[in-house]
Amino acid sequence: MTNRLLRRHAAAIFRAALAAADPAAAVARHLTGRKFESFRNIYVIGAGKAGAPMALTAERVLGKRLTAGLINVKDGHLAKLRRIELNQCGHPVPDARGVAGAERIAEIAAAAGREDLVLCLISGGASALLPLPVPGITLEEKQATTRLMLGCGATIHEINAVRKHISRIKGGQLARLASPARVEALLLSDVIGDNLDVIGSGPTAPDASTFATAGAILDRYAIRSRVPASVRERIQSGENGVLDETPKPADPLFSRVRNTVIGSNRLALDAAQKKARELGFRTLILSSTIEGETREIARMHAAIAAEISRAGRPLRAPACIITGGETTVTIRGDGLGGRNQEFALAAALDIAGLERVVVFSAGTDGTDGPTDAAGALADGDTLRRKPDARAYLDRNDSYHYFEALGDLVITGPTNTNVMDVRLMLVG
Repeated sequence: MTNRLLRRHAAAIFRAALAAADPAAAVARHLTGRKFESFRNIYVIGAGKAGAPMALTAERVLGKRLTAGLINVKDGHLAKLRRIELNQCGHPVPDARGVAGAERIAEIAAAAGREDLVLCLISGGASALLPLPVPGITLEEKQATTRLMLGCGATIHEINAVRKHISRIKGGQLARLASPARVEALLLSDVIGDNLDVIGSGPTAPDASTFATAGAILDRYAIRSRVPASVRERIQSGENGVLDETPKPADPLFSRVRNTVIGSNRLALDAAQKKARELGFRTLILSSTIEGETREIARMHAAIAAEISRAGRPLRAPACIITGGETTVTIRGDGLGGRNQEFALAAALDIAGLERVVVFSAGTDGTDGPTDAAGALADGDTLRRKPDARAYLDRNDSYHYFEALGDLVITGPTNTNVMDVRLMLVG
C-alpha cells in the first residue's frame, strides 16, 4: 500500500462516515409511520448546520399537517422548502440575523397551545445559531464572550454552560416558552457524550449547569475580568442567587417534552470501521470521546501509528485506527486554520520519515475553524515536501501549510455535523 493508495482509502472511509451521519435519513426513521392527527397545529423550529435536510424531511413526512416553521441555519446550508423558512445567519460567532431568527422562533414556541406539537430540530452549530441574549446584554457583548471562549481552549461543554446563562432560549428555556404544548426534539449530536443539555446548549432539555458552573469556567480560564461587564455582572448576580436558574430536571414542564438523539459520532465511526474492513484493514475504534488540546492529542495518535509501523501493536498492518470527538486549539499565533488541520500538522512532525503511514482528520460538517476546508491529511513524506512545519504550527497557520501542498480536505457544506473523524492508516 503506497501513500497515494492510503490517501484514497482515507477519503473513502471518511465518505462512509459522512453517509452514516445523514440527517435526512435519521429524521425519516423517527417520523415515518407516526400518527399526528391528534394535534391541532404542528410547528417546526430549531437551528443547526443540518437544519435544511432535517426540515426538508419533516416537510415530506408531515405534509399538509405542518402549520409553519422556521430554522436558523449557517450561511449556504440551504434546501428548497415550501412551509418551513430557513434563516441564514452567522457561525461560529452569532450575528444580528441569528438574533432576529431566534426572536421569531421564540414567538412561534410561545404561541403554541396545549393541543399543538412543537417539533424542534437541533444539530451542530445550534448554540451559535440561536443567539437570543437576555435583556441587558447586547449581541456584540455575546459575540465578544464567544470569541474569548473559542480562543482560550474551553471545551464545547464549557462554552455552552456559559452561553445558557446569558440566553433567553438555551438551557431548557425554549421548552419553557412552548409549555404547555407537546415538544418533540430530534437531536443530531455534535458533543462528547451526547448529553441532552449540551447539544445545542439544550434549548429543550433540563439544564444541569448553574450560574456557579458558568462562573467557575470563567475563572478556570482566567477570563472573568476580560468578558464584557454586562456578562460578568449577570453571572455574578446569578451566583449570588439574585436571578432565577434555568429549568432543572424536576420541573413539571418536561413531562410534555421528549428529546431524542437521532445521530452521533459513534454511528459515523461504526460506518468508517465497516468501510475500512471492506478495504482490507484491521481496524480499531479507539474512542468516540477524544477531547483535549489538539497538539497533545495529535502526538498521542502519531505515537500509536509509529508503534503499529514498527512493532505491530496494537494491530498488525494493514491497520486503521479510528477516533472521534472534538479537540480544542489554544490560539497563540495569527495564522489561519482549524483543529483538524492543526491536528494533521502536529501529527506530521511525529510521523516524519515513517513509510506507508497516513494521518487524516476532518470535521463532518465540512468546515474546520474559519476556513473552507473540512480538515487535512499528512503522511511520512509531508515534512520532506515542506520542511517548515514547525514555524507554521507555531503561528497556528495550518491552513496555508496544507494549502501549499494540496493536502487540505475540501468537501463543501455536508449539511450534517457529528463532530470530527480521525484516521490513522498504516499500510
